[in-house]
Parts: sequence; structure tokens; C-alpha cells
Amino acid sequence: MLKRTILLLFVLTCFIARSQPENTGRQWPSYRGYFASGVLNAANLPDNWDAEAGENIKWKVKVPGLGLSSPVIWDNKLFITTAVSLADSSGLATGIFGSIGSVEDNSVHEWKVLCYNKNTGDLIWEQTSCTGIPKQKRHPKSTHANCTVATDGEFVVSFFGSEGLYCYNMNGDLQWKKDFGVLKAVFFAVPNAEWEYASSPIIYDGVVIIQNDVMENSFVAAFDVKTGKEIWKKERDEYPGWCTPTIYFDDNKTRIALNGYKQRGGYDYKTGEEIWHMSGGGDIQIPTPITGHNMVYFNSAHGRQSPILAIKSNAVGDITLKEDENSNDYVVWSVPRGGSYMGTMLLMGDYLYNAGWNGSLSCYNALTGETIYNEKAGSGNSYTSSPVGADGKIYFGDDNGIIYVIQAGPEYKLLAENPLNDIFMTTPAITEGMIYFRTLNYLIAVGK
Repeated sequence: MLKRTILLLFVLTCFIARSQPENTGRQWPSYRGYFASGVLNAANLPDNWDAEAGENIKWKVKVPGLGLSSPVIWDNKLFITTAVSLADSSGLATGIFGSIGSVEDNSVHEWKVLCYNKNTGDLIWEQTSCTGIPKQKRHPKSTHANCTVATDGEFVVSFFGSEGLYCYNMNGDLQWKKDFGVLKAVFFAVPNAEWEYASSPIIYDGVVIIQNDVMENSFVAAFDVKTGKEIWKKERDEYPGWCTPTIYFDDNKTRIALNGYKQRGGYDYKTGEEIWHMSGGGDIQIPTPITGHNMVYFNSAHGRQSPILAIKSNAVGDITLKEDENSNDYVVWSVPRGGSYMGTMLLMGDYLYNAGWNGSLSCYNALTGETIYNEKAGSGNSYTSSPVGADGKIYFGDDNGIIYVIQAGPEYKLLAENPLNDIFMTTPAITEGMIYFRTLNYLIAVGK
């Protein structure tokens, strides 16, 4: 009887851990940490800092080139990527504007992976993955190094879109690389509007997963992280998108969630077979799915639609909502117009937060979809970064480099406004005692 009770407790513990992922490894191994959750509790972060005055600034280092990849952390190592050109001096545009044109630049670039000591900011190693003229142009709010790396503590995988996929060991030695040709990350309605690639790789249980939604030959694929050998590859009928995949669980089955417009769906982790699919939403898909409460949460915005969707982790088949529906057998709830164009959502406890491009922060009941509040965070004119959370606080930044610290929970409460004194368009990373911000020119470590 005792053995049976212990077994049941073990199974229940595993179920709870998988139903709402926690950063139990205390690492931040890919975009937004484990399962893209964006949360690391027991971090003991400060509410206030000032990058110019040096208040609560542990270190600050100049970063060469341009990049919108977010920091990734494993033990004492922190990784980012960048694209360096001596001729490209146009920088990054900020603000909300409708221009779809590309930056005209045919200069030679160097695509680099940089590894820093997370405690001191000292550069441990750097590797130049490739050198040449970019095969795709970028949007004024984009760079040629948008994809965040992924690591499992043994390997570091970086993706530079048309410039290739690269795998290094933790010492910076190249293990393997792959070339997928030109990946046309463009506006589907105007194919000559090139915006550059931005879907980050993830690593789970020794497997690298990439989501490649482009103008031609879209696919999702899995590779052995040690060798680069292809495990499976599945075609997708999808518009160009900039979404990163997420792992989720259906009982003891591992799945992959992909955001999309024509083919949002869940895939079997081992085989790549599609488990469920649905269409609809914003037709320029960017945010990453997140998981919790035995659901997968999606949001997107562009064109006529901007939904938030809460989908059961055991969904199967075609679960597309009918025109007059907000829920069905597998869509637990949806908000037809509440999604974000840029931001990935944040789940903290029973509350789901969605950060709008215009700085609106919406809070929903994660179980029912009830709107709790919608408030403007600060006075910034655009917000490209996605929020992260720790110890009941939300960290949310505008493009001008003001970071707003907001109390999590059912009431909106602004705790602090902290300047970084530089353009800020990436998503922060958190470790014990420190939060890291990658700005236009710097990598900044904030801690008490």
C-alpha cells in the first residue's frame, strides 16, 4: 500500500510539473527560458536601477554589430549573437509605423556567437559562423541576427536564417552546420518586402527543433543535437512567420506547439506527425506559444484578426473555430480581439498577461479568459520586447529603454520605471540575483 501511495505521489508530481512548467534547472536555455515561460522565481531582483548613474548595475559591456537575439544562460555562461558590418550604420528604427520597406545594404557582414561570463561580463569566447553579404534584406526594426540561441549545457545552437544553422560545444568549437538555402522571410502580400529571419531554435532531450515558415517550402524539422542528423522533416502550408516553437505535454506524450495563421498546430515530438491544427488569427504571426494549466496559449495580431486562444493539451484533429464560436471541444476559451503583434504572453499563476505593441498590458484569468484589466504601461510609443516575470513581479520594456516593474496579480500596480539609456527591443533573461538586458549597443546586468 505504501509503495502504491509513493508511486501515485510521484506520478502526480510529474503531472503538476508538466502541466505548468517551472524553471527547476535554474537555467535560461533558450528564448524566454524553459518552455518559453519567461519566469524564474526566487531570483531576488531589484525593483529600481539606473544605467547612467550605475545604481544596481553589476556590469555593462559594449556589444559589436546589430542583433535582436535575447540573452541565454547556462551556469556561468551567457550567450548572444550579432551581425557585424563596418558599412551598415543605419541602426534600428523605433516606433509604430506602417512602412514595409527593407534596409538597402549590400555590405559584407560577420555573423557571430558571443559567450560572456554572466557574473562579470568578461568575454569567454566568440566565433564567427560565416562571413558574406546577407542573402535577405532586413526591416528597419530588424537585424541580421534576430534568432536567440538554444543550449542544453553541452551544445549551443545558433540560427542565422539564410546564413545557416550552427552547433558549437560549450567551449565554442564548431560541431556541425546546415545550409537551408535562401529562406524568404518576407511580407506575404508584398514578397519584395524582406524583413529577415527570426524563428529561434529550441533543444529538448537531445533534439533541435526549428520552425521554418517562409515564402516557399515552409517546414518544421528535428535534428540530433550531437551530430546534426535529420530525424524528421514535415512540410507546412503557411505564410511567412517569425514564431519560435514550444514543447508541451499531453499526459506522457511530448508535443511541439507551432503558432501560425493557416496551420497553427501541435506535432508529435518523436515523428513530426501533425496531431491537431487550426487556421485563423493574425496573418503576420510572431509570438511564441506558452503552456500551463494543461493548455497551450496562443496569440497573434495583424489584418482583421488578433485572437488569444487557450487550447487543451489533448487536442486532436481540426479544431478551427467557426465564425460565431469562441470555444469548442478543444478551444477552452478565446478572446477575438486581444492578441499582440509582437509580444509573447506571460503566465504567472492563474493570470495570463499580454503586452501590446502600444504598451497596453492586459491581464486575463488564465482558466476562463475573463478580462481582469487593461492598462497602459508607461508612456513609450512602442514596445517590441516581451515581458518576463520573477517573484510576483513583471518586467516590461519599451523601445526607448524604459523598463517598467509591475506587480503581478489581479490589480495593476506600477512599482518602478527604470531607464537603460539605450534603444531596447529584445527580451530580458533572468538568473539568481540578476536580470540581463540586451540593448542596441550594450549588454547590461542588473542586480542588487
